[in-house]
Amino acid sequence: MTNYFLFVSGGELVLVMLLALLFFGSKAIPDIARTIGKGMREFKKATNEIQREIDSYTSDISKDINDVTSTVKNEVNSYTSDISKNMNDVTSTVKDEVNNYTSEVKNNVNEVTKTVETETNEIGKAVNDKYQD
Repeated sequence: MTNYFLFVSGGELVLVMLLALLFFGSKAIPDIARTIGKGMREFKKATNEIQREIDSYTSDISKDINDVTSTVKNEVNSYTSDISKNMNDVTSTVKDEVNNYTSEVKNNVNEVTKTVETETNEIGKAVNDKYQD
């Protein structure tokens, strides 16, 4: 299998080098190579500068996003703790009210029970007295 570098074979590369040597001469080729090297270096430098600018802008955006995220989390935690406190207050109030009503109902049931027992005893005595006579 033949290896190709950018769809150019070895023979084609040799032909291009010979044509460059013929057109520019042996003295001009190092200058051309130096100029191409400088151009590549400038291109790489420009690419690195663009990358640094992108990184600096994205770091600012990332910092802003982190600030907003922490602010939202703090607000949510604040509201959550307020809601939790209010729920605890309501729960304790409801429990207290239920306990009060429960104790009132127990007291009323005890009073009714005593009244029924008293009335039952009185009726029992009246019946016993009636039958003993």
